[in-house]
Amino acid sequence: MMRAAAPLRGAPQQGSPMAFFRILPMAFVMIAGPQILSAVFLATGEGWRRNSAAFVSGAAIAITLFVSLAYALGNGASNSGTSDNALYVVVLVLLVAAAIHTFMKRHESQPPKWMGKLQTATPRFSFTLGFLLLGIFPSDILTSFAMGTYVAAHNEPWWHTLGFVAVTILLLSVPVLMVIALGERGQTILPKFRDWMNSNSWIVNEFVLALFIALTVSDLAG
Repeated sequence: MMRAAAPLRGAPQQGSPMAFFRILPMAFVMIAGPQILSAVFLATGEGWRRNSAAFVSGAAIAITLFVSLAYALGNGASNSGTSDNALYVVVLVLLVAAAIHTFMKRHESQPPKWMGKLQTATPRFSFTLGFLLLGIFPSDILTSFAMGTYVAAHNEPWWHTLGFVAVTILLLSVPVLMVIALGERGQTILPKFRDWMNSNSWIVNEFVLALFIALTVSDLAG
């Protein structure tokens, strides 16, 4: 009997979970900045339960939408004959753009003035804010498209993008989960958490982005 040909070394196999696990740390890049700060303000404001739920719901829809769109575009390009290396180049460009944006905004340590209004926000406003911040905010839309394209380049199924979505939503829910679990103590801890994230998140962002850029370059060289 003829033996099946072995897969090429370095070539991603259909359904391999490689990209699924690689993209999970990028969830931190999605929430670091106004995204997590907004979640903190909503968790310590009036109607915090409803507003936090609305904010996270809007974010979940936005992330799923844009990651899925990027995956569909990448998968369609791959099926039309575009090489995986070309998709990796697209991912690399998006990641470098996100890293530059993060670096340029690193000194913006003060939260936007509109955040003060979040403590009296409505569920409708919170939902809209979650959708916009996690959907079309520059660093987030770059990251979402990079992740969807990366999974498509590895020829993995669409649902492998959902791990990235789930971890992002979990991180975004940390403030309200702290309030639910710790009560008043959680509301005391959150301002310190907010201040640390506001001052240091860009450093962690750049580290995660640099790591993923290195992985993408490795895929290109693979």
